[in-house]
Amino acid sequence: MFLKNRESGDLVHVEELLELVDPHETSVTVRYQAGEEMGDPVREEKARLVFPSGEELPRCWMDPHYRVSFD
Repeated sequence: MFLKNRESGDLVHVEELLELVDPHETSVTVRYQAGEEMGDPVREEKARLVFPSGEELPRCWMDPHYRVSFD
């Protein structure tokens, strides 16, 4: 799955989708896209990633307590 770095706008390919959708994981292994070549795998914080459209990642992928209300 491709996502985008929020600050730089660079596209990244997420190596493990299970890391991405696990709300207990704060970072994922990605490869930055550099033309036709993929970069080396690096860890990137999920908070720095968005969908290519600019839309935020779903809260259920980021917050393990997304269903809990502390009202």
